[in-house]
Amino acid sequence: MSSLTELLSRAYAARAELIARLQAEDTDCYRLFHGSVEGVPGLTVDRYGEQLLAQSFHQSLSEDELAEIRAFCQQHLPGLPLVYNDRSGANSRVANALTLEQQAVAEAGCTIRETGAQFHYRARHDGQDPWLFLDLRAARRRVQQMADGKSVLNLFAYTCGVGVAAAKGGASFVLNVDFAESSLSVGRANAKLNLLATRPRCLHSDVFAAVRQLSGIGQAERVRGKKMPPFPKLEARQFDLVFLDPPRYSKSPFGVVDLVNDYQALFKPALLATAPGGTLICCNNVAEVDGEAWLESLKRSALKAGREVGAVEWIEPDADFPSMDGKHPLKVVALSV
Repeated sequence: MSSLTELLSRAYAARAELIARLQAEDTDCYRLFHGSVEGVPGLTVDRYGEQLLAQSFHQSLSEDELAEIRAFCQQHLPGLPLVYNDRSGANSRVANALTLEQQAVAEAGCTIRETGAQFHYRARHDGQDPWLFLDLRAARRRVQQMADGKSVLNLFAYTCGVGVAAAKGGASFVLNVDFAESSLSVGRANAKLNLLATRPRCLHSDVFAAVRQLSGIGQAERVRGKKMPPFPKLEARQFDLVFLDPPRYSKSPFGVVDLVNDYQALFKPALLATAPGGTLICCNNVAEVDGEAWLESLKRSALKAGREVGAVEWIEPDADFPSMDGKHPLKVVALSV
């Protein structure tokens, strides 16, 4: 059985070409080790600019394992501090304490770069997930390439990485929608880091309420006799490019997000908010969902809504997220509609 150091070295060597390409496109954040495929399930090691982040999701790292990772990182990326987040508990919340020096690094944060755009990063903050999901890099790159002169709607925007990429690519209008004001505040700060001809707008709203109004379906103020929580009132509007990246499951008074059983509940209004001849990019991060079957369900849903899917482009994650048997848990497809 290979040692942890051997597995890390093998993964690093396999990324040599990718890392050189990322550096050439002004990107300094990437995954160094993807344990679920590369030999240690639940372990990830990432570079975020001038910091490194190790996270364990299935079981805690031992002191010896953590020492191996530190030694490996200092050999290949000397001078970059490593923060360890133990997220092996049932709720994936960070459970381990850090030394005062490590805590200062984790909370101070830094600025990271991706395809020329800048983003804020902190290894530890009030939330749990990193402020930039690295497996979505290929999708953000594609949005940046497609966005010139287009209006863009970014649904479940989180910290607005896709919105910043669109604005960096020359979008004429960008609207980020998310229910979490804390995430949007990071997104606004991300936008300010960059010289953008168009400043992305942020809408604090339940995505169901927002996209139903934008699509023309409308959002009732009372549903089954029950008054809905307050929500921003919007005029119907269609966009040239819509990006839909929902969580696996969430529930609000406005609807249920369920990527396994009912992706169509979100897909239909997102489709109707996409201008004819535009592009709708859909994401599904559930590993057990079969990509081709999911795509066929989207095509059927589009036909029921009176629209037809034309060209289809699968956007595969970059090579720092290697596939398992040719399949990635994250599925991203761009649909010409």
